[in-house]
Amino acid sequence: VQLQAYGGGLVQAGGSLRLSCAASGRTVSYYATGWFRQAPGKEREFVAAINRSGDSTHYADSVKGRFTISRDNAKNTVSLQMNSLKPEDTAVYFCTAHLELWMVVTGKGDYWGQGTQVTVSS
Repeated sequence: VQLQAYGGGLVQAGGSLRLSCAASGRTVSYYATGWFRQAPGKEREFVAAINRSGDSTHYADSVKGRFTISRDNAKNTVSLQMNSLKPEDTAVYFCTAHLELWMVVTGKGDYWGQGTQVTVSS
């Protein structure tokens, strides 16, 4: 499966963005899917993940209550709604997929999309 992340951009602190991860080659609902991010000079870090059925989600403590991950199987996408954005959310965001949710959460996804830049200005 090929993954493509899109929806990044420049937003002021307190604003919102919605990222999407589109899958091709196979339906995205076949995989647990998640988001990671990497800020300049920092390691890639886990953001959020959702299981194959969509009834279990996991979030990094830093984004709980502000970000929501969801599936749209009709569009074959997984989205990340980001609200109340902070300058520290600035990073390149990547989507990833694996059959097992825990492999996604721990960064061991089999598939990775190219990143999309999110920049939050103060």
